[in-house]
Amino acid sequence: MSTSSQSRKRLHLPGLIPGLIVLALSHETWAQDSAATVTAEDIPLESEQAPIVSGQESNDTIGQTSTAPDLDDPQTADTQPGPDEPAPVLSEAEQAQVIADSVAVSQYRDVIDTLEVEGGAYAQQLPEQLLGLGLSLQQQGRHPEAIDAFKRGVHLSRINDGLYGAGQLPLLEAQITSHVAQGEFEEADERQTYLYRVQRRTMGVGDARVNALMQQAQWQRQAYELGLSEYGFTRLLAMWDLYRQALTDIADREGENSPKLLEPLYGMLRSQYLIAGFSGEMASGGFTSEAFGARQEENRFNAYKTSAYKRGQSVINAIYNLNQQNSDGNKLQSARDLRMLGDWQFWHGRKEGALTTYRTAIMELAERDDAQEQTQRLFGNAEPLPNLAGVRALPDTGSPEQADLLLEFGVTAGGRVVDLDRVDEGPESSKINRLMRQLRNTRFRPRFEEGEPVDSEITGWAYDTSTW
Repeated sequence: MSTSSQSRKRLHLPGLIPGLIVLALSHETWAQDSAATVTAEDIPLESEQAPIVSGQESNDTIGQTSTAPDLDDPQTADTQPGPDEPAPVLSEAEQAQVIADSVAVSQYRDVIDTLEVEGGAYAQQLPEQLLGLGLSLQQQGRHPEAIDAFKRGVHLSRINDGLYGAGQLPLLEAQITSHVAQGEFEEADERQTYLYRVQRRTMGVGDARVNALMQQAQWQRQAYELGLSEYGFTRLLAMWDLYRQALTDIADREGENSPKLLEPLYGMLRSQYLIAGFSGEMASGGFTSEAFGARQEENRFNAYKTSAYKRGQSVINAIYNLNQQNSDGNKLQSARDLRMLGDWQFWHGRKEGALTTYRTAIMELAERDDAQEQTQRLFGNAEPLPNLAGVRALPDTGSPEQADLLLEFGVTAGGRVVDLDRVDEGPESSKINRLMRQLRNTRFRPRFEEGEPVDSEITGWAYDTSTW
């Protein structure tokens, strides 16, 4: 038995068994038993009952890769110009495109006029032409006009094909895009509700249904961040339920070793990070009967939060197993997954268990020819936790040359930020002060040397606050 295998055996990682073990727990079970926990090898899956979506209902694409996404890749930078930046000068080609777009709008309007004359105000072909018109207007940034076109298209589609006809789906999706572009998030939220209702009525079992579930889960996360519900925890419950139901659908159709399971599993893990870290307003108190459902959801949320650590660990173990099945025991992938488990443990204050898991990951890398390089990449720098794409603790850093906020600080071997200091000469602001408070309170995964955590000195930690 190899050294790494011995270490993993001593680690007693729960749930590291082939396949996914489905635990069919209903909403009511968790609401009634706040002490209930997930067994280490089980991943709780949702039943066929549609999840409770807090005031809303919606669409994400399924990953086809057989390994987990590289979580070290930075998120795409926002390249849109700021409000005070001058509009860019259009090239001749861009000016020609603007003219072509205007011509396209005129052509769509002419076709629509002709259809109305020949077939009446409810002509069967009108929704398709209204979609084309709306998309052309949308591409030109003419969102109010685009929304009007999409609304009319949806109305006509419902008249011609029925209340839940599938023909209105692209119109609804495009309308939501324009509402978001306009900052009309409540309107987008309402349309998501209806979109998801139509999807559930028109989509059978398959990738389209799974895509709808995961896109709606992503919207619930966005709605939570935007504060679109009085009680944000209801959005997090909906997010978890939707990803879990997507997981069930894929497993039922493609088996428990399908690489497509990775995307909903990562969504479930993000949900657990958000649930475990939630500190917002709850529904308890003197409310009318309209808040009864919210109080029921609060009871369920409290049960979920109590068991968040075991749930998250079970999800990570399932990710580990799935990657082992589909990557032929790739040691680098194994180390990444073990580091992810260690991060979850460390973030929850399970320091000794986390250090054991981190050391096991480093030992996995030791068997590779590029062991030193990969160990440096995975453990050579202190990193803020969570270090999972979509729920990272801090905003993305930038280049010191382009930043207006430069920080220096230390991170202890125990992951604590010390000696935080601002070294630029920029003006004070409330958002900078908030960020520095957040940084002081953020737990870091420490840097490792020769398998042991060590103190770090971090310089050049830079932000361009104009992008916030």
